[in-house]
Amino acid sequence: MTDHPVTLITGASSGIGAATARLLLGLGHRVAVTARGEGRLRRFAEDLARPGAVLAVPGDASEPADVRAAVAATVERFGRLDNAVANAGFGAAGTLADGDPRQWRAMVLTNVLGPALLINAALPELTRTRGRIVLVGSVAGQVTMPGNLYGATKWAVTALAENTRRLVAGSGIGVTLVAPGRVDTDYWDRPGGTPRPDDAPMLTADQTAASIVWALTRPPGVDITAVTVRPTGQEI
Repeated sequence: MTDHPVTLITGASSGIGAATARLLLGLGHRVAVTARGEGRLRRFAEDLARPGAVLAVPGDASEPADVRAAVAATVERFGRLDNAVANAGFGAAGTLADGDPRQWRAMVLTNVLGPALLINAALPELTRTRGRIVLVGSVAGQVTMPGNLYGATKWAVTALAENTRRLVAGSGIGVTLVAPGRVDTDYWDRPGGTPRPDDAPMLTADQTAASIVWALTRPPGVDITAVTVRPTGQEI
């Protein structure tokens, strides 16, 4: 099992991150999962019932020390790091005109600084394994929506994916932006978050995770630059 790929996923106690972990475990990967809620993360890891293949590392994706610790713990436990998935993120309700500025700082730090910190911490290990990075963006990072700061953070992720790809060109590291449309997760249920749209078509977390896993499992020498995945019927 020591030669099975190792993937670190942020924001992995629920939703897209958790679904990605499950799919990768089914393919024989070893998986490190990290999230802020320690209790929820531990319960998720225990429910997977794969103690030899799963490592839970509580931490905040926007805290440099926590991200470095997650990478270090992953390598210490499994001996390598093949993939890093920057999935942690959330949205705040309202617009620049009527939103709550008290929520904006944490959102910007998690959605923008978080992926940058993961890239910074993981690059030395991924260079050794010629691994892959997946950044989970959003259709909101491709379509301008009036006054939407969440969308602006995802535009930043779109740019981060491309400038990271250019940074590591020639290193053997693959970089993929996965930009989903609306996904039926607890993203919509967070207090003070973006309200759940009525009767809107949505992807499942598993459907979105399948796109991430597809990008991670391309043959050596194949780099998928970007994947946009929407539920059938989503207009924007």
